[in-house]
Amino acid sequence: MPRHGLALSLTRSRQPARAPPRSPLMQIDPRGPRFAAVLTSLVLAAVLVTGSGALLAVQALVFAVGAFAGLQHSPYGWLYRTLVRPRLGPPGETEDARPPRFAQAVGLGFAVVGTTGYLTGLTWLGLLATAAALAAAFLNAAFGYCLGCEMYLLLRRAQVRPHTQPG
Repeated sequence: MPRHGLALSLTRSRQPARAPPRSPLMQIDPRGPRFAAVLTSLVLAAVLVTGSGALLAVQALVFAVGAFAGLQHSPYGWLYRTLVRPRLGPPGETEDARPPRFAQAVGLGFAVVGTTGYLTGLTWLGLLATAAALAAAFLNAAFGYCLGCEMYLLLRRAQVRPHTQPG
């Protein structure tokens, strides 16, 4: 099942797992970010139940590593590579790492806002930001629909303008 929506799926770079990438872009196993979304959903649900700003701060660190160092360096990426992928075998296809990495940055933004809310006594802000991040993570975990990835693709599409010459 595709991770990104139908309307924008044509803009994605999918390649067979055994074939070398057509470009120097980092390619990833699409099952890894979905596994990470399951773990993220569990952590964010625990934050909503406990109101723990510290736990949300830890999740923010996980998002930061994925966004800035790359998904392959994320703790959830390591767990996937070490414990899950060896049992699944190679993926049928790979995908561009940029959309999921952007999604990690979006998650980081929500986690920072939520952590700030919880730690400054603005519990409603913490709840709201955490619930929004949980909704996005759950969509990816349960249905393979990555909102942050879709945002990335929409932003990329908005930047690409057809070149027209004056006539």
